[in-house]
Amino acid sequence: MEIVILAAVIAVLALAAIAGLVVSGRKKKAAGSRDTRTTTAPPAEPHLGEDAETRLEEPRRTIEEVGLPEAETPGAVAEPEAAPAPVAPEIETPEPTAGRLVRLRTRLSRSQNALGKGLLTLLSREHLDEDTWEEVEDTLLAADVGVAPTQELVERLRERVKVLGTRTPEELRGLLRDELLTLVGPDEDRTVHTETRGAVDRPGVVLVVGVNGTGKTTTTGKLGRVLVADGKSVVLGAADTFRAAAADQLQTWGERVGARTVRGPEGGDPASVAFDAVKEGTDEGADVVLIDTAGRLHTKTGLMDELGKVKRVVEKQGPVDEVLLVLDATTGQNGLVQARVFAEVVDITGIVLTKLDGTAKGGIVVAVQRELGVPVKLVGLGEGADDLAPFEPEAFVDALIGD
Repeated sequence: MEIVILAAVIAVLALAAIAGLVVSGRKKKAAGSRDTRTTTAPPAEPHLGEDAETRLEEPRRTIEEVGLPEAETPGAVAEPEAAPAPVAPEIETPEPTAGRLVRLRTRLSRSQNALGKGLLTLLSREHLDEDTWEEVEDTLLAADVGVAPTQELVERLRERVKVLGTRTPEELRGLLRDELLTLVGPDEDRTVHTETRGAVDRPGVVLVVGVNGTGKTTTTGKLGRVLVADGKSVVLGAADTFRAAAADQLQTWGERVGARTVRGPEGGDPASVAFDAVKEGTDEGADVVLIDTAGRLHTKTGLMDELGKVKRVVEKQGPVDEVLLVLDATTGQNGLVQARVFAEVVDITGIVLTKLDGTAKGGIVVAVQRELGVPVKLVGLGEGADDLAPFEPEAFVDALIGD
């Protein structure tokens, strides 16, 4: 009997042990699968009354002091803000034209005096033999003086040096200056004629022509500044209707000095624009009308004929007072070919040489005058707005030979 009771007790203890192991395993499994993500607690509710951490120090407002929102009118539409008025460009005061070339002499001499220095060096040799005179000729030809003017200058120099005998540097400089000045032509009429010829009830008309790339439109704008600086009222005619933005470029130049620009549709008839420019200049009582024509290659017959048409249409209101041909000084002898063709289509009355500060070939001044029989009237000596100067032979020659 005791044995049976003991076996029962052992069985109960065994069952209890097994049950304990099962429960312990389940607890461990539950602990291992616990969520470890961090959760932010919601913000605590603010305390009220005496439980608040800080109290407001501002006094309470009465209901009379609290403004109520204004009631919107039914159907009311908010007015759009007015667009800012366009700002008119500031009118500039161009630099006076008197003495411009003298002021720019230093800039000109930096690139031009290679000609003068070369000639002075050759003429300073103790013995001037035939080889030396050939070098003098080569120096002049390299500067684009031209064959005929070079031969004339060398002959005069040889005669004067022979008579002079002893040659000091000062004597040589004076000798060379005199001969170059004679070659350039100090007595030529270099005035840009803007006065009315014929009818007195219209402005003077200046036609600006030239090939592409010579700076023609820029020159027209700069010439407008020159005339405004001289006290004249100017109207610009944008007759270059084929080059994109040419009219915009010219109008910008005009706005800077208060000059009106007459323009037409892109690709329109340039003769019509030129006619309208003269007409509006007459109606406004302007002093001068500057007409910028389309650049064209001198080898294109159709374009050159169109240029002649522009001049003929303008002349229905009166004669053209000045026809300026814009040439790039760096093109050298090729510029003379261009000049000849333009002179056959329109009567050139004056030359504008641009980019004269970028080349040592200042002799092109002599060559182009000799070729066309018309004077150089204006020279461009830089990119600045006031770097277009009336041509002054004395200042130019002084820049050639240097100090």
